[in-house]
Amino acid sequence: MPTMNVIQAVNDALRTEMRRDANVVVLGEDVGRFGGVFRATQGLHDEFGADRVIDTPLAEGGIIGTAVGMALYGLRPVPEIQFADFIFPAMDQLVNEVAKYRYRSGGQYACPMVIRSPYGGGIRGGHYHSQSPEAHFIHTAGLKVVVPSNPYDAKGLLISAIRDPDPVLFFEPKRVYRAAKGEVPEGEYEIPLGQARVTREGSQITVIAWGAMWHEADQAVREAAEAGLDCELLDLRSLQPLDVDAIERSVRKTGRAVIVHEAPRTCGFGAELSALIQERCFLSLEAPITRVTGFDTPFPYTLEAEYLPRAPRILRALREVAAF
Repeated sequence: MPTMNVIQAVNDALRTEMRRDANVVVLGEDVGRFGGVFRATQGLHDEFGADRVIDTPLAEGGIIGTAVGMALYGLRPVPEIQFADFIFPAMDQLVNEVAKYRYRSGGQYACPMVIRSPYGGGIRGGHYHSQSPEAHFIHTAGLKVVVPSNPYDAKGLLISAIRDPDPVLFFEPKRVYRAAKGEVPEGEYEIPLGQARVTREGSQITVIAWGAMWHEADQAVREAAEAGLDCELLDLRSLQPLDVDAIERSVRKTGRAVIVHEAPRTCGFGAELSALIQERCFLSLEAPITRVTGFDTPFPYTLEAEYLPRAPRILRALREVAAF
């Protein structure tokens, strides 16, 4: 079985689906001959041609608007927004058009597409290349939101997203694009959307993370184990639909929950997760639900390492929750 990093797994998933289904098309800034700014689409233009791997102007609203037309006429577009920070010019298309076609047409028209976009900090990108906007889209009914943390999940989830009948935001953790490596099966396989994965079983604290922050949480959980804390780690993988049953099962077992994400704290997805845990697990809780997140500031270029909820900060939270 070949070993891949996340960017190679994304490329392999796109190639697999484009070979299987002639309706799958890729479009975005520099995705053609250049192969994408991170090389996620490298080689696709040579194999599938300019009609299916389409370079676009620097116009995110136009990219998503074009994808809407493609989807309504039967294609399976996979538009790339070069950085998640650039997705905001396309918010009207995404929130008021893409998300609502199935509902406004009474189910007559679906709008299947996968909007791929690298997100998050950790590469010295500063204010405009480091944001984590997942909560905006989880809040928008009609959209699905997926965030893989490793190459195996990236390929299986992206294939599932492309085959899904509804629009999916597919946020890729660029901080671990090349750092996260693992075995990835050749050919096609799917990982169903809406299924979390318990990556480490434990009995004392449930730790919930996704994307690049799963790696920080994993490191913290390993260090906590050396100090005698037995934590269970969940990789959500899919934020909408959410595997809330997996969260409930784990928190009912451990009685404690720590949520980790790099987006700002206020109205981040951790707030929604905290509410769901409180609603479902109130009588099982033995300590306050704790969030370890980015801060309520624009993403800082010079204080990047301090802003991100890295393993030492997560480990402090685990110790405090355990000692409550």
